[in-house]
Amino acid sequence: MRLADLIERGYQFLHPRDAQGRIVAVVGIRVHDSVVDMIRLEAEDDAIALRLPGDEADVLAPRRVLWRSQGTARRVLDDLLTLPDDAYAVSGRVHGCWVPGEHGRAKWLAATG
Repeated sequence: MRLADLIERGYQFLHPRDAQGRIVAVVGIRVHDSVVDMIRLEAEDDAIALRLPGDEADVLAPRRVLWRSQGTARRVLDDLLTLPDDAYAVSGRVHGCWVPGEHGRAKWLAATG
């Protein structure tokens, strides 16, 4: 039910793969206002959620993080679902797009200018 709640809030999911094409995680991304929210589920007891500035170059390996929750999938999902949209907001709006890559991989490219 928690994943359905994220989808209802506008999260889009992708499934990063290794070089052989095997799924290594389930990743949900929501771009809103001036931030990017991301959740990465690797196992039932291994999850992380982040809120990043909208201009972060690589959402899967960010250099700057505004908010973080890490632990079990249940706890991290609950933390993310209770995080207010305006918490840790920065100025501006986010623009960009997902670019598909090899083996089902994708990368978020923030728009510049």
